[in-house]
Amino acid sequence: MIEKCKALCVKYREILVYLIVGVLTTIVAWAAKFLFNLIFYGGTAYPTQTQHLILSTVNWVAGVAFAYPTNRRWVFRSTNPNILGEAAGFVGSRISTYLLDVVIMQIFAKLGLDVYIGTIISGVLVTVANYVFSKLFVFNKKKKQ
Repeated sequence: MIEKCKALCVKYREILVYLIVGVLTTIVAWAAKFLFNLIFYGGTAYPTQTQHLILSTVNWVAGVAFAYPTNRRWVFRSTNPNILGEAAGFVGSRISTYLLDVVIMQIFAKLGLDVYIGTIISGVLVTVANYVFSKLFVFNKKKKQ
């Protein structure tokens, strides 16, 4: 039984580590977003569309700043010597999911829905998209060989 668990962990190591790093990235990004909301908007659950855009940007910047080095080192174990090029690709892929987050949060703002619920729904969709983009485009070992 233990050997089977070890084999599954080895087989799915990348996804398991991505989930752990993803949870930590989410904590960092959401902490920045909600702290900014608390400090500048009084912790409102119903920010304006402009406030949503600013909060999404704070969320994104904090998330990307934490996610690139952790994904590079622990998730995808990148050895690419072109760190700046790789980081640029990472940021580029994250811009597309930032736009997804902005659209989702703007829709929630128009519908008058709670920022916390919107953040959770958007977070799930963005996390899945981020993994796919990172796996296929940023840390793609086949592309570099």
